[in-house]
Amino acid sequence: MSLQKIFVISYRTMNSFFTIKSPSDGLFKDKGSRFISFAFPVSSAEEAMAIVKQKRKEFFDARHVCYAYMIGSMRDEFRANDDGEPSGTAGRPILGQINAAQLTDILVIVVRYFGGTLLGTSGLINAYKTASAEAIANAQTVEIPIEKYVKIECSYDNINYVMRLIKDLELKIISQQQTTYCSFTLSCKQVFWEQLLQRLADNHLIKFEFA
Repeated sequence: MSLQKIFVISYRTMNSFFTIKSPSDGLFKDKGSRFISFAFPVSSAEEAMAIVKQKRKEFFDARHVCYAYMIGSMRDEFRANDDGEPSGTAGRPILGQINAAQLTDILVIVVRYFGGTLLGTSGLINAYKTASAEAIANAQTVEIPIEKYVKIECSYDNINYVMRLIKDLELKIISQQQTTYCSFTLSCKQVFWEQLLQRLADNHLIKFEFA
């Protein structure tokens, strides 16, 4: 079974997602091996890989620097890497802990210093699972509303209607211009999105498009 089937969960009816507020770390030891874990909030795969590269330079003398990340409010962009450990014993358990905590926009790295005693498949899985869980548990979790964007154009006669929308649906004004017409770029929380579309459709004098 692929990682895609195991780990992707549909959040299309969700109005928010959870991530961590700031970096955190953890530590697990077993039979002389040390598993040093780090969790980072990230917003892209490029950002995650830059941090992985940095940690590999920092811990150049470690046996393995394994990681997993999950990106996006839909939790549909992810990667797991064993960095030389037996397949499925490092990256997958790390990703499993991210998934168990239902987090996204997060990178978890586990650095292993070998202690001289082999841990076996089950021992490795437990070590990477426990170390990554420790870093996640030490992080502060935050809830982020899912937002969508819309551009609105209207005449001055409809300004009050737009302002009522902004107030009622807690919209954020991203940008605003006033020339012959008034135009707005607005951010809307997912929870209010359907209401916004309906109320815009009810007023045929307002033009709108998705931003």
